[in-house]
Order: sequence, then C-alpha cells, then structure tokens
Amino acid sequence: MDAPGKAGGFFITLEGPEGGGKSTQIHRLAASLAEEGHVVWTTREPGGTRVGEMIRPLLLGPRQSRLAPWTEALLFTAARAELVNEVIRPRLQRGEIVLCDRFSDSTLAYQGYGRGLNLESLRRLQKEATGSLTPDLTLLLNLPVEAGLARIPRSAQDRLDRETKAFHQRVHAGYEQMAAEDPRRWREVDASADPDEVARRVLEQASSALRQAGVQPAQRRSA
Repeated sequence: MDAPGKAGGFFITLEGPEGGGKSTQIHRLAASLAEEGHVVWTTREPGGTRVGEMIRPLLLGPRQSRLAPWTEALLFTAARAELVNEVIRPRLQRGEIVLCDRFSDSTLAYQGYGRGLNLESLRRLQKEATGSLTPDLTLLLNLPVEAGLARIPRSAQDRLDRETKAFHQRVHAGYEQMAAEDPRRWREVDASADPDEVARRVLEQASSALRQAGVQPAQRRSA
C-alpha cells in the first residue's frame, strides 16, 4: 500500500515574458497530471470569473486606450482578488492542483519592473488582495524578448504585447531577478525549445515539486 501523502491542494503558476507559450503549456501540463490521476483545475489572469472576464478586455483589448500605471495595477489586482476568492482558494481547500496562467508575480514584473511602480507597495497590495496566497511552484517560461514577440502575429497582439521593446526588456529582467531571489519556488524552463521539449521539461519540474511535497494522485491516497 502506498504511504499516505499530502492530500493535494497544490498551487502552480506559469509566468514569463510574452510569446513563451504559457497558454499552450498550461493545458498540456493539466492533461499530463490528470492522466496520472491528479484532480487538476486550470485558470488564467485576468479572467477565470465573471468579473475577471469583464475586466480582461479593459486591460488587454488592443484598441483600449492607455491606462495610468496604478489603474492598470489595481484592475489586474481586482480581477486576481475575485479569482482567489471564487476559484483558487476553494479548490485548493478541496485538495486539488490549481494551475494558473499568471498570478501576482505578473503585476510585479509588468507594473513594477515594467512601469516603474514601487515594488514594496505592489507586494503589500498583492498580499492584501490574495490573503497572502503564494504559489507552491512558479514555472518561468523564459526566452529572449525579441524571440517571444516575433511569435505573436500583429493581429493577435494585445495592448501589452504592443508596448515598447524597452518595456518588455524591463519585464524580462524583472522576472529573472525574482526567480534568482527565490529559487525554492521558481523553476526556469527554456521556452525557446521545441514545444514538445518544453512540455516535457514543464512536466518534469511540476512532477518533481509534487513528489517533494508528498502530493499523490487521488486514486493512490490512503484513507
């Protein structure tokens, strides 16, 4: 009989600069973990709730006019607060694995490092809005700025995609700094590799973290 393990409740986020393939890889990871018997839920930011999906076009719509940096930060955070309250925390409490395409680190990267807002103020805001919820694992899908932006057709670019190269370089540097400062939580994956190879590495990192935390597939948990 398998030894009792942690009964789930594991929070994984995917972060990184534009064009890293987060949306594709989060669904591939969810499918792989589900095949292993885990109960998995995927969501995204901004979005994942009725309120979040209403906020999303205000932030990302390509025809949306420029927003003040703090307006941008507060809208992202409002959508996040609703997502945590409605979706993420309840599912974690039920012992599920929750995968989220971006989370609080995106606000630090884009509105902090990218826009120049005070990082400590943003961190306090995120702590209040999420009830101090921190991912158990953050996968940084990393690739050079130019390579990532080149993957996104002009017709598919959102408001942030169309920011200046200098802005995206600041965001990229911010991600790398955050990952370097907290290597226990962050794992970097080379997103410039073939998508199948990226998926393999993402699953490898996630599976390793789950094993270390004692999270077992649902059908293998002892009563």
